[in-house]
Amino acid sequence: MKIELRKCVPDDWQTLQQVGKEIFYETFAAMNTPENLQTYLDKAFSEKSVKEELANLDSEFWFALAERKVAGYLKVNFRAAQAEFQHENAMEIQRIYVSKNFQGQGLAQILMEKAREIAESANADFIWLGVWEHNPRAIRFYEKMGFEAFATHAFFLGDDEQTDILMKLKIK
Repeated sequence: MKIELRKCVPDDWQTLQQVGKEIFYETFAAMNTPENLQTYLDKAFSEKSVKEELANLDSEFWFALAERKVAGYLKVNFRAAQAEFQHENAMEIQRIYVSKNFQGQGLAQILMEKAREIAESANADFIWLGVWEHNPRAIRFYEKMGFEAFATHAFFLGDDEQTDILMKLKIK
């Protein structure tokens, strides 16, 4: 399967909104209440939120396309765009998601390699991310990619306070 990576532009907001909602739902619906999931989706993927994120010069979105269909996406943040500021010279991977139909085909690794390339081009000291403590598959993937846990923080899905493990990968 040929994968093409394409940087998102402001006109991609509707596709990003739709894909973001679909992948988040299929990934986390079984482990959360419908009410909390819907509250999160309505806020995180509202038209206003998606358009603002795409317009932020300290954030980048990348689509992973398989047969011209969006199979996953990546969102990275720098400086003040970081969800939780870690360092001026750090890059956050805020979202790295692959549709269930395309999991197990190396797509997450391709997106991770793109993230590392972006971080290296920006001369970042390290990449960091937050991963839900109840997502062992993702945690194992990040560990395999060289990330190490360094802290935790709260992540609210609706009114459910969840714990994310913060992980980092040194670049230089």
